[in-house]
Amino acid sequence: MTLFKKDIFGKSLFLKKTLIRTLGLVSHRRYRGFNELHIEGSEIIRDLPPTNVLFISNHQTYFADVAAMFHVFNASLNGRVDNIKDIGYLYNPKLNIYFVAAKETMRAGLLPKIMEYAGSISIERTWREKGKDVNKQVKMSDISNITRALNDGWVITFPQGTTTPFKPIRRGTAHIILKNKPIVIPIVIDGFRRSFDKKGLLIKKRGILQSMVIKPPLEIDYENDTVDDVVTKIEYAIEQHPSFLKVVPVPVEDYQKSEDELNKKREFWTNY
Repeated sequence: MTLFKKDIFGKSLFLKKTLIRTLGLVSHRRYRGFNELHIEGSEIIRDLPPTNVLFISNHQTYFADVAAMFHVFNASLNGRVDNIKDIGYLYNPKLNIYFVAAKETMRAGLLPKIMEYAGSISIERTWREKGKDVNKQVKMSDISNITRALNDGWVITFPQGTTTPFKPIRRGTAHIILKNKPIVIPIVIDGFRRSFDKKGLLIKKRGILQSMVIKPPLEIDYENDTVDDVVTKIEYAIEQHPSFLKVVPVPVEDYQKSEDELNKKREFWTNY
């Protein structure tokens, strides 16, 4: 019976569906109401195979980015083109969408734990822990869980591993790509950092133009590309290569000031 079926990590599919529907209903106005999410390229989603698809994206908040992708993916699979109108697409959401997140992030409060149940692959960060730089060995069980998730469905990952812009791409993402040979779909988001707090749980400002651009599959030569080749391709695909900076190089503080100035130009107000 459907009521008792579980996903590959032993989580109840009935409960996952209930949580995704509930979180979707609660979060919908954050992207269509308080703010407006502009989407490009969502027609790519519905032509993807049901498994072994890896979405790579820049990262701006802990949770708002992922929630928006759940909305856009399910809307596209239910016939919407570049929009998330008519929330009926949540009635039967795709349940084998997973996202990679740091364990310490997913344990910080009740809502993160609920989101973890809805689809998180929690991993231990090897370079950062409790706000401090560390140097830890990669846990093979974390890599194995990502592989299992790819074999079962779609996986969302943020290869920089941080919400700070223009940080280096983590080489582990390239290793996962070369090992599993998935279809790699780049996504570029903007406006989330201005709309929400760092965690993506609180609305910081209304009337902000949010954007999500879904790009065609990344071209990877699985026979000849090296890890460094894939890292460079990821940097360009998610627009986090240093060449995308307005001034190269700039301190993060100056970049944020530039973003704030840009924000004033991008604000708009809509009536709902």
